[in-house]
Amino acid sequence: MRISLTPRAALAALLALPVIVLWPTWWVLLALLAAWALVVLADALAAPNPRSIRVRREAPIQVRLGQEVSGRLLLTNPTRRAVSLEVRDAWNPTAGLSQQRAELRVPALERRAIGQSFTPTRRGEHRSRVLLIASRGPLGLARRTARAEAPGRLLALHPFGSRRHLPSRVQRLREIEGLAAIHQRGQGTEFDSLRDFVDGDDVRSIDWRATARRRSVVVRTWRPERDRHVLIVVDTSRTSAGRLGEATRLDSAFDAALLLTALAGQAGDRVDLLCIDRIPHVSVLGRSRTTVLNDMVTATAAVHPALVETDWERAAATISQRARRGSLVVLLTPVESSVVHTGLLPVAARIAKDHPLVVASVSDPALEELAAGRGDLESVYRAAAAEQARTERGGVSRALERVGAHVVDAPPERAPQSLADAYLALKAAGRL
Repeated sequence: MRISLTPRAALAALLALPVIVLWPTWWVLLALLAAWALVVLADALAAPNPRSIRVRREAPIQVRLGQEVSGRLLLTNPTRRAVSLEVRDAWNPTAGLSQQRAELRVPALERRAIGQSFTPTRRGEHRSRVLLIASRGPLGLARRTARAEAPGRLLALHPFGSRRHLPSRVQRLREIEGLAAIHQRGQGTEFDSLRDFVDGDDVRSIDWRATARRRSVVVRTWRPERDRHVLIVVDTSRTSAGRLGEATRLDSAFDAALLLTALAGQAGDRVDLLCIDRIPHVSVLGRSRTTVLNDMVTATAAVHPALVETDWERAAATISQRARRGSLVVLLTPVESSVVHTGLLPVAARIAKDHPLVVASVSDPALEELAAGRGDLESVYRAAAAEQARTERGGVSRALERVGAHVVDAPPERAPQSLADAYLALKAAGRL
């Protein structure tokens, strides 16, 4: 417990100035100082013990980034005298707490609430570092401060802005599955149902046994295979920390991963997630199709870039353990020469031999703007550097395609849709 002075104590000390001016002697100054100290000490001792105040926190556990949620602190006074309290709830600034300090008076044997509003500005976990309660004395000259045990935790989830593109991709998926067209047999399809023969059907689809039983011509229908396995691997190394507009490259990668997860769930496929740099950090494995999206949003909320290089050999070993042969593997990593030099290219070649492989990258939209600059000499040099960077990215993309990977490279606002379209293209081609 700590005792401190209030601004009112300084004002009380100023009241002694006229006396000091009239009798400017040392003993008068010392007498006034002693009297002031005794009054302040008595006021501090008369203040109620702040540790006797019971505190309970009612706060939400999760909120999507950018949204506002409300909570409150409940303070109960179990004593038989009213108390004047000053409360400080010290959350980290990015939690977006509207007001960290509050003053209130709690009558004897009653309870009062302090309303709180949170608007997080950073994805991840936010905590209340300390909750301090100070009670003022009857004169308001001093306060007694103590720490209250009421831990606070708020998890800011990914906003998942790309979910607005899900309905159009689901409609395209339904068209591919044949809900709006005739089912035909081919690679990547499985038996769906039987129906009566109509003009234009392929005679090779006739099921002769069913035809003999029903005494009418019956054909088989097919649909794209379901319950396929999709493994999403997110690179959380230092390259994912680059800012692309308002968010980091890692945030954009998660946005694309969530849209793909939602779309694959609609297709009946199973989705797993790995976040890897030097070591695997977060994994979402073996979840049901109905809960995997929520589990993934929660698990990735507190994942941030690590200032290390990705160990692609370790990543390849983890992929071989988690993905059976023929599973779709999606690597969300920057398509840059620096990443290739860390060993991505030979690892991608090995993965592509056993799995359909998609390498998805989020490009920097600033390169397009810089490449178009021609205003002055400095702009021309910047444009040349941007063009060189774009040429290097193109070379890396072609190298990955030569070893069997399908490369998706798009700016943040188009990356989720492009990855979803690549998944649908594989479905349409019968590779999934």
